[in-house]
Amino acid sequence: MTAPNKRPALNIVILAAGKGTRMHSNVPKVLHEIGGKSILARVIACAKLLKPQKIIVVWGFGGEIVREAFAHENIIWVNQAEQKGTGHAVQQATPHLDANANSLILLGDVPLVDVEACKSLIEQANNTLAILSFNKPDPTGYGRIVRNDLGDVNAIVEHKDATQAQRQITEVNTGIMAMPNAKLTNWLSRLNNNNAQGEYYLTDIVEFAVLDNIDVVAEITSDEWSVTGINSKTDLSLIERIYQGRVAQQLLLQGVTLKDPARLDVRGNLRCGRDVEIDVNCVFEGDVTLGDDVKIAANCVIKNAAIASKAQILPFTHIEDALIGENSRIGPYARLRPGTTLAADTHVGNFVELKNTQVETASKINHLSYVGDATIGKNVNIGAGTITCNYDGANKHRTIIEDGVFVGSDTQLIAPVTIGKEATIAAGSTITKDVPAAGLTVCRAKEQKTYANWQRPQKIKK
Repeated sequence: MTAPNKRPALNIVILAAGKGTRMHSNVPKVLHEIGGKSILARVIACAKLLKPQKIIVVWGFGGEIVREAFAHENIIWVNQAEQKGTGHAVQQATPHLDANANSLILLGDVPLVDVEACKSLIEQANNTLAILSFNKPDPTGYGRIVRNDLGDVNAIVEHKDATQAQRQITEVNTGIMAMPNAKLTNWLSRLNNNNAQGEYYLTDIVEFAVLDNIDVVAEITSDEWSVTGINSKTDLSLIERIYQGRVAQQLLLQGVTLKDPARLDVRGNLRCGRDVEIDVNCVFEGDVTLGDDVKIAANCVIKNAAIASKAQILPFTHIEDALIGENSRIGPYARLRPGTTLAADTHVGNFVELKNTQVETASKINHLSYVGDATIGKNVNIGAGTITCNYDGANKHRTIIEDGVFVGSDTQLIAPVTIGKEATIAAGSTITKDVPAAGLTVCRAKEQKTYANWQRPQKIKK
């Protein structure tokens, strides 16, 4: 029995050396973000899905910053110290190309590159030069795909070198292509810079392939945005809206109700259960999970959070690194900071801020309170204007409020302190020591004193 043909190894070369002058930024172009992830990160993510043996990134301007941003990735970095064209860029990578492998060339400023289109090119690359092209009504500035009378690709001619007749061609080059390395390295060695820009064009390898009787195939994609590069802040904003529109469409197809798909920003990963509703102008960052029947009202910002089923997040609420239990009600104008965990049936109301606080089932903090570094039991009611004074000027301390406690309005709890089960704290109290279970505790100063020789506590070195 004949063994099936084994696909050659794959090398992926990503060209990311451009300065991005039109971005008018000190940040390298490829580190600007689309949907909360850098442009280059999106290209690398596509490359990884193709399971290559090597990913080679050709870098230039701001290279050290770029390399540091991807220090965790298994990438071969190649410096193009002088930008002499795309062909010159790929020449820098040739020492790292495997002789018997195929290569896929990607561009580091094309964030919406399509994985399936890349797979199609790779499938054809064994003894073929496979190119991705698209039709552009106004092709100004793009390299033209020149075909003969039979429709075969003869050359790619850059705009500045094209004749008037060639400039009428609307099929243009994307810069994404695949080919055998044995052919690529030979073609790269034959490049010259005898052209209008004095650069080494990678596109000249098409002419060499034709001379060598190697098939050249140009696949036309209908998705122009998947091959559109970013060269300016205008481009960045356009691609951002295209990306967000696509995310919104995916959510709609999954059954999520979006009050206005055009007013949604997902800057990370958003996973939704059934019958989720999201109102306008909400921003989701990092990893966010919304359970069944969750409702997110307008103008909320949610980052790295899990919100369980039937929870309601009211307008202008900010949530970061927090867990929200079932049937909870948060907001409006609430802020849940990192380390906050809410159990089921909890209420956090307007102008309440929680930080590193764990709240058990059916407890309520409904108005104008700051609760930081606290552990709150079940069925606790915390009145308006309550503050856990967790910071003594140098170190943080914890407040423990046990089950069934009622804390009256305008109370200060000076940590570290524990409030026992079923205790009631009278409004306006300043609690400086542990409170026993049950009963009413009142602590209101009758006179004002000043301690002239008092010194603030010093930070304890860890």
